[in-house]
Amino acid sequence: MAISLLIPGLALIIGLAFLVWSSDVFIDGSASTATHLSISPLVIGVVVLGFGTSMPEVVVATLASLDNSPGLAVGNAIGSNIANIGLVLGFTAILAPIAIKSSLIKRELPVLLAISVGVYLLLLDGTLGFIDGLILVSALILVMVWMIKVNKAVDPQDPLVSETSQVVDSMPAFTLNKSLLMLVVGLIILMISAKLMVWGAVEIAHHFQVPEVIIGLTIIAIGTSLPELAAAIAAARKNEADLMIGNIVGSNLFNILAVLAVPGLLAPSVLEPSVLKEDIPVMIGFTLAMLLLALPRKGHAVISKPKGVLLTLAFVTYLFTLYIRSTSA
Repeated sequence: MAISLLIPGLALIIGLAFLVWSSDVFIDGSASTATHLSISPLVIGVVVLGFGTSMPEVVVATLASLDNSPGLAVGNAIGSNIANIGLVLGFTAILAPIAIKSSLIKRELPVLLAISVGVYLLLLDGTLGFIDGLILVSALILVMVWMIKVNKAVDPQDPLVSETSQVVDSMPAFTLNKSLLMLVVGLIILMISAKLMVWGAVEIAHHFQVPEVIIGLTIIAIGTSLPELAAAIAAARKNEADLMIGNIVGSNLFNILAVLAVPGLLAPSVLEPSVLKEDIPVMIGFTLAMLLLALPRKGHAVISKPKGVLLTLAFVTYLFTLYIRSTSA
């Protein structure tokens, strides 16, 4: 048994390592290209960086769907949103309390919650079909237009503006040709590493007779959330809490609208009943928790270390329930 799992396990680990590395290359190339195109630092920070960290999920979902493993793609989208809040936000708050000052973030969080609930209602029929995929993509376009419009009209004194400008200004300066090369190379390696991850994950799932959606909710979701975790820790060290939350909100919006749309468009399927009964409600619960934690109480909202511990414990508890579910599958 150990030998039969060796190659899929190595493929999963190697794919994950290159996925994280190529994601950084892709994001740097995208941000640098956007700078050359005179896109404002705030749009780069909230849209390019926030959505760029979700590119691993998009590539994994695409390849999984093309390999006729839509459950893996669905689990990846939902599990990444849960991991971004429970693991990324929770663990970062344990390292350092997170003070949220930006009014922009407090406007985007209710939108994220409303869209999460809307997607749940959309999928209540138990299927993720082509029409559902089109609706999700249409919603993504509307949200992106809204975010760009709101970001351009934000108060120049908003903390998110200065934090984003500092990050963009501190990024390495590349020529336009090198930026485009990094973008293309990063995307190509992303696709290759994601292919390795998907193949390894599917083989492991089949070996243990575990539903692919559970692999997507756990190993793949946590793996593709590592870019968000790295960005969050870096932001926390620089006291850029609003940018960190903005990246999580942008990533989660992209996951639930773009990543979840991929299996609908490429591999329409019937959803696992547990996805509607357990996983999406858990995702909505974590999103609601993040919204409540971001509400100000006597001044600025602060996600303290104890709250970070609670988020992390909630995430670990969810993983334990998935383990119980996998053993009874």
